[in-house]
Amino acid sequence: MDELLEVENAGWRSLCDGTGDAFYGQLMIDDAIMVLANGMAMNRSQVVESLAQAPPWDDYRIDEPMIIEISDTVVSLVYTGTGRRSSGDDFTGRMASTYVRREDRWRLALYQQTPTS
Repeated sequence: MDELLEVENAGWRSLCDGTGDAFYGQLMIDDAIMVLANGMAMNRSQVVESLAQAPPWDDYRIDEPMIIEISDTVVSLVYTGTGRRSSGDDFTGRMASTYVRREDRWRLALYQQTPTS
């Protein structure tokens, strides 16, 4: 779990420092999908384009992480994530990041978020 939490934390840090487009462009496999809280499903290039224009988060928190091992090379990390912005545009939701092991590193294949508030 530590390795996957480090990857997930690195992703959140990139969303805070404005480098999310580059980070997720490298992390996501070519045919990866993100399913967002508004119901939109975005492919890798759409995610990269969207994150290049997204305002950064000021802070984040990961709570109640759980790992679901699907196989030796496929795992899902499920947790409650909270992102905060000084504008008050905060978000809390249940997140599920499904990773595949490729070339000795975890790559994001599917991300899904459901709002909790």
